[in-house]
Amino acid sequence: MSARSVPLAGQRILALGAGLAAYADNALAGSRFEAGFIDQVAALGMEPADLVLIDADAWDAAAMATVIRALSALRAPPPVLVAGENLPAGLVRNVLRMDASDILEAPFTPDQLAAAVQALLAQSQPAVAPAAPGVESRCWGVTGAVGGSGATTLAIEIAHTLAQRAAKDRAVCLVDLNLADGAAAAYLGCSPTTRLADFGQAADRIDAAMLHAFVTPVSKGLDLIAGVRDASAFDAMSRESMLRMLEVVCECYEWVILDIPRHRRPWTLEALAGCDEVLVISELTVPALLAARAYSDEIEDSVNSGLRPRIVLNRLASRMFGPAPSMTEAEKALQRKAEAGISSDWEAAAASANLGGPIAQHRPKSRIVKDVQTLVDRLATQPLRRDAGRDASRAA
Repeated sequence: MSARSVPLAGQRILALGAGLAAYADNALAGSRFEAGFIDQVAALGMEPADLVLIDADAWDAAAMATVIRALSALRAPPPVLVAGENLPAGLVRNVLRMDASDILEAPFTPDQLAAAVQALLAQSQPAVAPAAPGVESRCWGVTGAVGGSGATTLAIEIAHTLAQRAAKDRAVCLVDLNLADGAAAAYLGCSPTTRLADFGQAADRIDAAMLHAFVTPVSKGLDLIAGVRDASAFDAMSRESMLRMLEVVCECYEWVILDIPRHRRPWTLEALAGCDEVLVISELTVPALLAARAYSDEIEDSVNSGLRPRIVLNRLASRMFGPAPSMTEAEKALQRKAEAGISSDWEAAAASANLGGPIAQHRPKSRIVKDVQTLVDRLATQPLRRDAGRDASRAA
């Protein structure tokens, strides 16, 4: 099982040994990397580090014994990774007695160092725990009527808005179900190191503890489950494992947002049936509107749970900028009312994608942010959908 991916951005890593500086721009890129000396360990009580990385070959045995004793004496010792070619047995034993520690034998590659650092940082992160008793989990699915409609962008903004609205730790989980080439992690500036296909056929082993290994923290209130690009992921992930994963996610988070690919998979209908809301995202072009209508009808006819998808029109612009249909004209093509319209703000969306993170983080005054907040506030006040079809899908 792969280690949980923890973003290095902002993580203070104190490296003891001049040779470790070579890894600052590859394995440890993005972290607050500080090359230091042994006497700085004593100051960690006042200026904590997220991880201490030690080159054992840079110091003699007496110096290493001193630094390990100083680390062990701290009230809250940081994770410690000792790397080197000459690792005496006594040193290894003393290091491994620490709560969060590991040994990495030289020679090692930057990827091996990065994996060891990620594993130690993950140990220090709070585990995913089931939601508090009595807290109802809500699950919203977001899917595009056509490619490039902005479904992933809106799923991210909705998840961020809900996390801000909840104002507590780990309230929301965004799950990117585009297993082969999902973009949610890239849009958020995250680098997941896991493959969701690692769940494979292991439906009976998936629980909150196993889920912990696949979660990437995005912010205080928002977690992401996404995998690295993997062309074979859809084939490797069984229907049973996918549905079990989604069930566990809904047990652990108050809000779950699914970024659902528009092409049907063996688990698609049951995943949709387990949602309280399904948002079909469409652009304001006639082909996209017709696709949104057909896709919504298909979901409604195929999911026998009373679920009625809500169509959201994305990238609304003033008529002076082109011949795009108005909301009224769009609804004629849809032959149903649209749930909401999201304004066009290409500059804000592009800046957010390039910088990594929600639009609300980089352009909080964007019209997109306001429109998404209005949509979330309206849907969040709707009563929970409780019916046999939905409950059965979550128990599948």
